[in-house]
Amino acid sequence: MSVITSESLKQNATRYAGRSTLLWLLLMVVLWGLSWPATKLALNVTPPLWLAAIRFGSAGICLFAFVALRGQLRLPSRQDLPIVASVGIMQMMVFTGLGMIAMRHTDTSHAVLLAYTTPLWGILTSWLLLKQAPSKLQLVALLTGMAGIGLICSPWEMQWDNPEVLMGAALLIIGAISWSLVIVHVRHHRWASSPLSLAPWQMLLAAVPLAMIAWNVEGSPATIEFSANLLWLLLFIGPVATSLCFVISSEHGRRVSVFTMSNVTLGVPLIGAVAAVVFLHNTLSSLYIAGLLLIFSGVLLTTFAAVKK
Repeated sequence: MSVITSESLKQNATRYAGRSTLLWLLLMVVLWGLSWPATKLALNVTPPLWLAAIRFGSAGICLFAFVALRGQLRLPSRQDLPIVASVGIMQMMVFTGLGMIAMRHTDTSHAVLLAYTTPLWGILTSWLLLKQAPSKLQLVALLTGMAGIGLICSPWEMQWDNPEVLMGAALLIIGAISWSLVIVHVRHHRWASSPLSLAPWQMLLAAVPLAMIAWNVEGSPATIEFSANLLWLLLFIGPVATSLCFVISSEHGRRVSVFTMSNVTLGVPLIGAVAAVVFLHNTLSSLYIAGLLLIFSGVLLTTFAAVKK
């Protein structure tokens, strides 16, 4: 008869917690991946800037309520104001706003892949802005990923005779570079509050300017036909795929290594591309698949390089 010791109970609890964390992170990746075709469907009936404003407005309301229920709702400290501005403006407002405009002009499978080239641009931004010369492995990662981007954006894969398609690809790359600047800032910021407690304020900072710009550029939101189908899409894009996933990332992402987290999130563009094929009937050419593999390899090598430092 086996004896259950306190040590074995602790080991079982640790093993269960690890499995639970991995399942939560896999759910986050699936939801993020599915949010790309959902966004594309919503863009068929919703102007892009209004969709971005609604996304962060609805997600922000949910996070304000969640953080308040946990007793953590308070104004950001002066020390955290730069990171609130950086994430709210550069990542949420610029990256998402440009991404949604771009998705009006390119298919979802290309959009999600180009958007997730962010780690590659992170090497360049650290090199140029912080004078942190990349290692040999980082250079290999950068060249590999850039080769993949070159294939995806080549005239054999994209319609270079269509200015809108080229504009869409350019906006996605600009958005990815903007996000990479935020990642560099996040790594060097000294946090006074937790990322989760600052997230509602960051989303508020993104939603308000987006709504103001949308009103001036795209007109009143009263022109949007809010059907039941659109409301379901908005519920998924905002409260579920944005606020819930942010909570999962904040609560469970810190329980795993940067290496594990980076590898898990590699599934987002893969799921997004596959979901675009299933739900939107996008087609993946052999050239696209080759570019995808090169970009995946580049991002994976970037992760290995980060671990070795």
